[in-house]
Amino acid sequence: MQQLANLSDSELNQRLAFEGLDLQVGPYIYKIKTNLPLVGSGISTLYKNFNLAQPEAFIDYNVAILSKGLLQRLRGQSDFLFDNTNPFDSIPTGQAYAFLEWGMNWCVSLHTNEYLKLHAAAVARGDHTIIMPGVPGAGKSTLCAALGLSGWRILSDEHAMIPPNTTEVVPLCRPVSLKNESIGVIKRFSSNAIFGPVSRETHKGVVAHMKADLHPQSHEKKTLKARTMVFPRYAKDETQRLSPRRRTESFILAAYHSFNYSLLCETGFEAMKTLIENVTCYDLVYHDLDWAVNAVDSLADPEPNP
Repeated sequence: MQQLANLSDSELNQRLAFEGLDLQVGPYIYKIKTNLPLVGSGISTLYKNFNLAQPEAFIDYNVAILSKGLLQRLRGQSDFLFDNTNPFDSIPTGQAYAFLEWGMNWCVSLHTNEYLKLHAAAVARGDHTIIMPGVPGAGKSTLCAALGLSGWRILSDEHAMIPPNTTEVVPLCRPVSLKNESIGVIKRFSSNAIFGPVSRETHKGVVAHMKADLHPQSHEKKTLKARTMVFPRYAKDETQRLSPRRRTESFILAAYHSFNYSLLCETGFEAMKTLIENVTCYDLVYHDLDWAVNAVDSLADPEPNP
């Protein structure tokens, strides 16, 4: 299968500007169009090793980020389009790359209800898969990025997708979204981190995305069985700890972090029940990223022989 890296710069720009670039992203195919060089550069950097879709493949999500017409270009504005319609207000062109990634997340959040979806990172090492739900600012993306730079496979930074009545996680590897201080934290954590364009003055502050497909198996589609659920929380002034969490409390909190638990009604309840009954749940409070990575590593390490 051909990768984006096989395209020359001129071929990539031609596709983005005209017929669209068809990318295989987990179980979905995105058709992406843009006439913005900054966005094209970000796609080239962060999706370099993603597979191109086969010709005539079904397109799941048709998206674009465009600056249309002289007046919009003079104003420095761009639009995100989904199926050639504009679901959002225009945005500053300097924020266009971040908005493309957010728009791609929005597509999955809104349209894929064949899965129980948690707002969570998911990572795997060997046969140990961990789901990490978290609210914005909890530190899940920072921890996810650090784990990806430490040998873990990033399955997703944003969506843990669980087929109902299983504990399987569907891989949806895309760039990790980092904000504000987290960008510098990850740059200091590892010189191997690769970043796309920086978007400033967004509603989330400064945003940059890190290349996430760092593992040899990053683009494999096979589901992986979740064994652990960790609720990370960055807390500068608290004692660092990894502590067990009761399943009843974990059920409530995981349901709170789900995009579609209520929408799925009884199916959602049964899917969450199956998941929580079959994973071990923990709270992780941290302020030292190396300590947090070691703590997560310990969950995947085999039990020592007596």
